[in-house]
Amino acid sequence: MKSNVICIALALTSAGATSAAIPMLQEERAAREEEKLILDHPIAGIENNRWFDYRTDVIEAQKEVTSDLRRASDIEDQRDAWEEYAQELKHEREDYIHDMAKRGFRHGSVTVFD
Repeated sequence: MKSNVICIALALTSAGATSAAIPMLQEERAAREEEKLILDHPIAGIENNRWFDYRTDVIEAQKEVTSDLRRASDIEDQRDAWEEYAQELKHEREDYIHDMAKRGFRHGSVTVFD
């Protein structure tokens, strides 16, 4: 699965590299922020169907945005692709967190102060 993520990350990077001369779209910026929130580890360390479904959905969204960007014929198509990608990532993350919370496993972080 990691090799799929690496290949998709390279494809996304190369897709962004071709448009490096033009400023980043607001929709792309929002999508990149959502990418930073992709969960790397299952909640509570539990690798269940919910976790695998989440990872599959993230990979599918990455493949779809790459394909949509290749087919984009104008700036509006690019904006639509990035916006849809950001929405999908957010929805899948929230759905996974919600499903796990219903089973009693919360997602969060702990900050320790001196």
